[in-house]
Amino acid sequence: MAEEDECSTRFIDSHAHLADPAFAGDSDEVAARARLAGADAIVCIGSGSGSADTLAAARGSAVVAARLPGLVWFTAGVHPHDAAGFDVTRDITAIREHIDGGAVAVGECGLDYHYDNSPRSLQRKSFEAQLSLGLEGHVPVVVHTRDAEDDTMAMVAAAGGAGVSGVLHCYTGSRELAAVAIDVGWYISFSGIVTFRKWTDDDLLRMVPADRILAESDAPYLAPVPHRGRRNEPAWVGHTVARLASARGVTPAIMGQTVINNARRLFSLA
Repeated sequence: MAEEDECSTRFIDSHAHLADPAFAGDSDEVAARARLAGADAIVCIGSGSGSADTLAAARGSAVVAARLPGLVWFTAGVHPHDAAGFDVTRDITAIREHIDGGAVAVGECGLDYHYDNSPRSLQRKSFEAQLSLGLEGHVPVVVHTRDAEDDTMAMVAAAGGAGVSGVLHCYTGSRELAAVAIDVGWYISFSGIVTFRKWTDDDLLRMVPADRILAESDAPYLAPVPHRGRRNEPAWVGHTVARLASARGVTPAIMGQTVINNARRLFSLA
């Protein structure tokens, strides 16, 4: 990367897809660039969105994490797009085995009523089972939600009230849903979308308590300004952290340390 494109703020990338085919052949180099750019850790999401084997991404993420111990951590789950193929006995058993093997969270899972790639009833069934597994396994749940606010609010409120911890990732939803999640102790994570020209809701960035806010790349998607249009990388999370800092009236260094502390707490990172 050119020097002027680098952002040296330290951070933890709470959500990246390093096992995605977009990183085939260079995931280790991508992680190394992230470390040089200030990444203390990267949470590699073990959930795909369309694989015939719904947990293939979890196995791939575990492999990446094993190659890069201390820097990359992994999760395991079934994406709502894949809920039509969800088998509660097979998939929950597989996710449980990944938790026993070091997965730091369940997911990403959740509800996506925008694309409706799976029937909504099956999305809710898959999501409910994974929320329950988060409670059983004492790990947080990473949640994808799009155009499903009412059901997400109800399920997060119930799960949080029962003791499930979690995060709403790549958040662009309403303040009402964010408030429900925050009220039950959950976290809100923001991606490079907050650097886009179309982003206008800085009040949302300010309403999240300092001990509940995270930053993420969602790589290879959603590269932040000034890298829009390129394959996204965890190395560029510093731009998102700087944007959050500006909206919240703190320095990038303070914001970076905040998201580091929060990610370590949520995911119990060593």
